[in-house]
Amino acid sequence: MQTESKAKRGLTGPQLGRLGKNAATLAEGIEEEEKPVVEETGNRTAVQVFILEGFPAAQHLRSLFFLVHLLAYLASIMGNVLIISIICVDHRLQTPMYFFLSSFSFLECCFITTVIPQLLAIFLSGRQAISFAACFTQAFFFLFLGATVFFLMAVLSLDRYLAICKPLHYPSIMNSRMCFLLVAACLVLGFLFMAVPVIMLSQSFFCGPNVIPHFLCDFGPLTNLSCSETRSIEMLFFNLALIVLFSTLIIAIFAYSNIVVTIVCLPSAKERQKAFSTCSSHLIVLSLMYGSCVFIYMRPNQASRLDTNREAALVNTVLTPLLNPVIYTLRNKQVHQALRDALSKIKLHRYQRNNAPSL
Repeated sequence: MQTESKAKRGLTGPQLGRLGKNAATLAEGIEEEEKPVVEETGNRTAVQVFILEGFPAAQHLRSLFFLVHLLAYLASIMGNVLIISIICVDHRLQTPMYFFLSSFSFLECCFITTVIPQLLAIFLSGRQAISFAACFTQAFFFLFLGATVFFLMAVLSLDRYLAICKPLHYPSIMNSRMCFLLVAACLVLGFLFMAVPVIMLSQSFFCGPNVIPHFLCDFGPLTNLSCSETRSIEMLFFNLALIVLFSTLIIAIFAYSNIVVTIVCLPSAKERQKAFSTCSSHLIVLSLMYGSCVFIYMRPNQASRLDTNREAALVNTVLTPLLNPVIYTLRNKQVHQALRDALSKIKLHRYQRNNAPSL
């Protein structure tokens, strides 16, 4: 202290003036450096990166889970791509039902691709970082494609109802123009229903923490991390999800109940057994999808029971996409015949190529 006081006493007036100016300049520079941080907070970009937690309780089984989910993902993609290819190639399958099924397979491929690669990365490396923009992009496409799949399943139910219960009117109603319009309507409705709540939530303030207790950026975990008041956004999303799920469920119940009544009246026991087998497998998939989605989304408070949502979300993102190609298409005799014909053509082409005379 004595040394400092001596040094101060040793400074002249001009030196003290220059020292004061330098201190003021330094203070202004510090204020200018702090301004961007304040502006970023004002623009609600405090959290730039989220951390997807995945399944912390199963860290010791990461390798096993990675292998199982990788095989399930590849099987789902290959099954759906096979369905789309066969329907495009075989003219016998170019009917309204198979047009809807090929659209359904394409949406399923897109839906699981928004989630499963990220899940596999989590199983490989543990927690996974995802940027703010990428997180909300994933949330939008996950919800948009999911809602579109539900609308398309309702269209599939109506298509089967018209084909079985109204066979004389079916060709005139389900023409090619109507099929394209119905698929386009499903896409538009899925977009409109899910875009608004996701955009509103993305504009709220996220100040931390940034750890999402899930393997994907879903609506519930994101609302739980928001520092803004999100009650109105949660209620909007709840009401929209309610409309999507229960409107499509009512259509499916109406269609399949009428189908069952028509099947009971069939004279042949073999035909009844075949129809009931097909309908029961469809209803199993519907039960899995609707059951898991009602469990996850049909609660006004999206912040509750987040831990159990992870397991329920696996049903929609892994199990049902794996079952859908088998249940909806690959069990069908027409598809079996188309596959056999395609394999026969491939074998014939290889035989002709191998036995072609060399010039």
